Amino acid sequence: MQNHIDNLEQLLDHLQVKRCVLVVHDWGGAIGMGWAGRHPKRIAGLVVLNTAAFFLPRIPFRISLCRWPLLGALLVRGLNGFARPAVSMAVKKKMDDRVAAGFIAPYDSWANRVAIHRFVQDIPMHRDYPSRQTLSGVESSLKGLVDKPMLICWGGRDFCFNRQFYDQWRQRFPHARARYFPDAGHYVLEDAFPEIIHEIDPFLRCCHDHDE
Repeated sequence: MQNHIDNLEQLLDHLQVKRCVLVVHDWGGAIGMGWAGRHPKRIAGLVVLNTAAFFLPRIPFRISLCRWPLLGALLVRGLNGFARPAVSMAVKKKMDDRVAAGFIAPYDSWANRVAIHRFVQDIPMHRDYPSRQTLSGVESSLKGLVDKPMLICWGGRDFCFNRQFYDQWRQRFPHARARYFPDAGHYVLEDAFPEIIHEIDPFLRCCHDHDE
């Protein structure tokens, strides 16, 4: 996790991004908020989609299985048993075949699935795990972002980031604009795209106007 936060920081510095609206989803919540916590003055707004930037002691069995020694590597890297099932498990509407193909295209070999496997292994479920300390730092930095404009769009049928995570975001950011889509899955943009765009467009304009 620390490496990814540092990578994002180097990328945005290289691109000379002075101010931005950050959109985070899944593992990107901890990574993006990790960067935002370091640079709150560079944040014009935040859009949060089914993610976390804090520790909750919950991990679904199907994800835990992918962390097991030997078996996890076989499932994730050998059988593509993480990215491929997600195109059906992470949505409630049937995903268009071309869109599904796009989701799994980067993970077409054992070598190209290493990032997914490392990500699953890096979930800091134990106190002595290196990324647990990083996540604690990210969580602590959230209080410095409380006054930033935030839009939360949440899929209510996410088997991993469930209502408990959504409620945590609402508690930590009580002034955020929040929309809960009870029939959308983890890939909330795939299930509720028109409704979310209807929320994001005016939010971005508001952030831009406020920034001027």
